[in-house]
Amino acid sequence: MADNKIYMATGRRKTSIAVVKLVKGKGRIFINGKTLDNYLGNRPAMKILVYKPLALTDNMENFDVRVKAVGGGLCSQAGAVRHGISRALLEYNPELRSVLKAEGLLTRDARVKERKKYGRKRARKRFQFSKR
Repeated sequence: MADNKIYMATGRRKTSIAVVKLVKGKGRIFINGKTLDNYLGNRPAMKILVYKPLALTDNMENFDVRVKAVGGGLCSQAGAVRHGISRALLEYNPELRSVLKAEGLLTRDARVKERKKYGRKRARKRFQFSKR
């Protein structure tokens, strides 16, 4: 495996899409040009979510991660970044598949908001019913 090779993958969750590039480095993560701390702010749970694939595969200090994330909210984007990092790690080393799959990191979370139906306030909420 070459030193300067870039491993790319796309991660998705809800309406968020994250294009992830893994480059040999010191373990820094940049999302849309900002560091992970600046992008997510004071949300330790989301930071753990993003770092999980790197921590499981012992690649915390091996790669710098550069991400372009669009759509959705911060939590959704964090999930998309996690999915993208997992898929990029697979491109780097296919033997990591069993570890990542066991933790469910390769499965795309396909849950999206249900569409609004006519004759209702939202997808399932009904207008108030009056018997008399």
